[in-house]
Amino acid sequence: QGPGWWDMRSLGRGFGALWGANAASNLADGLAFVAMSLLAASLTGDPRWVAGLATTYALVRLLVALPVGVWVDRVDRRSILVAANLLRGLVVLLLGVVLHGGLGSLLVLYVAFALVGALESAADNAALALVPSIVGSGDLDHANGRISATQLLADEFIGPPLGGLLFAVSMAAPVLAMGGLWAVAGLLALAVPTGLGAVADAAAPPVRRSLLREAADGVRWLATDRIVGGLALIGGAASVGYMLPFSILVLFAEDRLGVDEFGFGLILAVSALGGLVGSFSTARIRARIGYRWTIVCCLFVGAGALFGLSLSTSGMAAAGLLAVYICHATVWGICVASLRQRLVPEALRGRVNAATRVVGLIGLVIGSALGGFLAVIDLALPVAVGGVVFVLCAVGTLIILRAGDGVVDTTPV
Repeated sequence: QGPGWWDMRSLGRGFGALWGANAASNLADGLAFVAMSLLAASLTGDPRWVAGLATTYALVRLLVALPVGVWVDRVDRRSILVAANLLRGLVVLLLGVVLHGGLGSLLVLYVAFALVGALESAADNAALALVPSIVGSGDLDHANGRISATQLLADEFIGPPLGGLLFAVSMAAPVLAMGGLWAVAGLLALAVPTGLGAVADAAAPPVRRSLLREAADGVRWLATDRIVGGLALIGGAASVGYMLPFSILVLFAEDRLGVDEFGFGLILAVSALGGLVGSFSTARIRARIGYRWTIVCCLFVGAGALFGLSLSTSGMAAAGLLAVYICHATVWGICVASLRQRLVPEALRGRVNAATRVVGLIGLVIGSALGGFLAVIDLALPVAVGGVVFVLCAVGTLIILRAGDGVVDTTPV
């Protein structure tokens, strides 16, 4: 049956601290989702500069992913988690002070969020690599499910409306709140046991190799491992499938569903409920039918949700279909993260996480560009093509995990 949902002690020493740090960090991320756009819009009316802030944020995370992975494998991971959160807090607190003093500018905002994006990559990678060092292999699904549920609550339900409310009080208010939350996350992470994931080797040469060569070790391992590497490629393709509809979803909602801005926000809020269902149910489903069929079935479910959405003209129906879609994405994410945590060697975990993240980010870029191109032909086309992509992903996953039956526990436990 697994541990009770909020019984942190049953998941091993330090998981409560790691969960608390993630919760505070996720709430800050939810505030940032709204504050980033509102701050940019308050400083310029040019949509290119507003959109450019999110693009810069994503590009910085892509550029630093592999070097961050090397450091996550070089240094005590708890120290990285603490430092990254405290530094994020310091950066945005300074930004809040600057904004409060009336000295804000687009350049200052871009620099601040570029730094936050780089530090976010470090914090996320370190936290993901720490989970299997804190909880047992059999509890990874439960641990990742709790982290996922908390992230959804903070990012989708609490953070965005709170960020808008704080911005209405003062431009600097959500920024100062973000800084305080990231600082709290860093302090909570101090309670995580030290030495977890440290990979120092007494027999290793005193002079380390270059970052590039060490990063290449993770890429090579990923490229040669049939299961984890194959799932990374499937994840990249799934990222394309995800961004095909989501890159133009607001236009689809306005034109095909006939909803206004409030209605669109309501649809997104309802869809996030599907993620909570997925977070709570993944461990139980996986225990009954195994990783292979859980992942394959959820990808087919995601495909069906997109096919249905491409034909929908009702906002209510679209909200339900998107909830099913987000549920599938959550189940996929938890299962694949748990498999990667189980199968990747301790000494390479940070670098393999980073290489996997790069593949996913490339997929997001391709999907967003392709979605815009297909939407010119018909707004429903990128949604339907996204469904086709997920069918292909499901078939590919079935082949990859079938070949790994001797390694991956794909039978009920």
